[in-house]
Amino acid sequence: MTMQPIFQIGKLGLTPEITNSVDQALEARELIKISVLKNCDDDVRTLADTLAERTQAVPVQNLGRKITLYRPAKKPKIELPK
Repeated sequence: MTMQPIFQIGKLGLTPEITNSVDQALEARELIKISVLKNCDDDVRTLADTLAERTQAVPVQNLGRKITLYRPAKKPKIELPK
């Protein structure tokens, strides 16, 4: 996947500001990638699950310290095959 991360989670972990920003980005883009920095002590998979739950998104992929989330927008941009 050539998509670049648009958010970074650092030593403060998952803050309400990051959650709100991710929620807004999911509405605008539907598919986003997040980078978890090395100074973040939280488990990447736990962060992905928590963030997905808080934003009603689906964790698509966790590779290393990268999280990819998907949530269809009210006006979908991505058409999934049926």
